Amino acid sequence: MLNYIFEILPSLLSGVTTTLQIFFLTLIFSIPLGIIAGVGLISKFKPLKAVLEFYVWIMRGSPLLLQLIFVFYGLPMMPGIQIVFPRFDAALFAFILNYTAYFAEIFRGGLQSIPNGQYESARVLRLSYWQTFRKIIVPQVVKIVIPSIGNEVINLVKDSSLVYVIGIGDLLRAGNVASARDVTLLPLVLVAIIYLALTAILTFILRRVEKHFSYWK
Repeated sequence: MLNYIFEILPSLLSGVTTTLQIFFLTLIFSIPLGIIAGVGLISKFKPLKAVLEFYVWIMRGSPLLLQLIFVFYGLPMMPGIQIVFPRFDAALFAFILNYTAYFAEIFRGGLQSIPNGQYESARVLRLSYWQTFRKIIVPQVVKIVIPSIGNEVINLVKDSSLVYVIGIGDLLRAGNVASARDVTLLPLVLVAIIYLALTAILTFILRRVEKHFSYWK
């Protein structure tokens, strides 16, 4: 059994690399975009707010799997547009669009939870809007949204397995190929163990981050 595990481990680790690339790149792009969209969702400029609300509704109301299929298979079939993405780029684009919408709602809720009195106090102190946002609002919003952000981060690890549907060689695909080739469930068991290890590491890190911000109680 150990010989077999060491035999398939390189292909599984190669799949882990792809999974982690999608994970980190999605976070790098979707969190900043989510902050911007979250600010836009509480904007007084109604056309912008309406567009962002519609975008969030579409992204949160339809399955990520369907969005992946649409981006990779659907966009090239649209008449007059025919946007063609490479497999990895298509997956990354769909993931960023989807998770930006979720992060936007999280940050919107965090921003709206800050009492208006804090903005008024900042104006009395003659702080600019940027100073108010950076020094007063953001630290409080970060503490509020960390648990929700953490949940989405954990979900992202698991959702990354959906890229299998468009033929990307991620962790799940590597395990599935080995399992079908060798007619054994052991590769899928190893895949599950790796996913559990990744989520355990992320859970530990997120708890440390929450503890770091707990002094603002």
